[in-house]
Amino acid sequence: MSKISSWINAARPRTLALSLACISMGGILAVINEAFDGLVFAMCVLTTILLQVLSNFANDYGDFASGVDISGRIGPQRALQSGVITKSEMKVAISITAILSLISGIVLLLISSLGTVSFIILLIIGLLAIWAAITYTIGNNPYGYRGLGDISVLIFFGIVAVLGSNYIIQGVFTWENVLPAISCGLLAVGVLNLNNMRDLEADKEHGKKTIPVKIGLSAAKTYHLCLIASAWICIILYSILHYVHILQFVFVVTLPLFFIHFKKVSPKGGKDLDPLLKQLSLSTLLFVVVFGISWILVMNIQ
Repeated sequence: MSKISSWINAARPRTLALSLACISMGGILAVINEAFDGLVFAMCVLTTILLQVLSNFANDYGDFASGVDISGRIGPQRALQSGVITKSEMKVAISITAILSLISGIVLLLISSLGTVSFIILLIIGLLAIWAAITYTIGNNPYGYRGLGDISVLIFFGIVAVLGSNYIIQGVFTWENVLPAISCGLLAVGVLNLNNMRDLEADKEHGKKTIPVKIGLSAAKTYHLCLIASAWICIILYSILHYVHILQFVFVVTLPLFFIHFKKVSPKGGKDLDPLLKQLSLSTLLFVVVFGISWILVMNIQ
């Protein structure tokens, strides 16, 4: 594998669909409220991609340093695991990506119409997002190894990504948007749960106490169903509370993808779960896109 290919793999392009889905939901909610700003949204997307890549680099480094990637891991071979990229090179990449994420985030806040207090609060949240991306698997006591990854993903992929981007774009916070934010967050947790179910044995061996390690594979599959079902309940409830026209429910055409997904998850474990991570990420992105199309159709007939 070439150096360039190794860096691309380390960035894990297949994870970007999920990040784009969550940040796009924030943009769509701004469109619904007729307050969309294309430039601000584009900077939201850039900042999100940088944070996701930062998280992926840090996760690669942390899992390799802890020994999780050295033996027993089932998923695709990681950059450090392959030996093409060294630990020192990955440290530099993490530092550069963290700096770029911070710069992008500051530019995003500067081009938006935020007051001083909002600017400071969102800057602090951005710094926390960078910290969370790095310390998930890096450090003396990484929180990802203590079963706290799920709540972190719910917060940063759901609450922060959706509500944060929406607030930056339109400058107004509305409580109703919490429902689609939680919906996206729960689907993101579902992707993490798939990853953790796949790596259950290796994680158990190396003391990485993820939710599947704590509750077992069978219960983790039930938990997975609850995550997906709850995500759909949240978005349907939002649509009912904001009912304008039947066309806003067009997004339910994507629901069969999630039924098919869980049907495939049920009998599987280990390496057989790996392809389903990409499938759930892309299904989530499609769900968000069609949700947006549903509302655009409604707005065009009003």
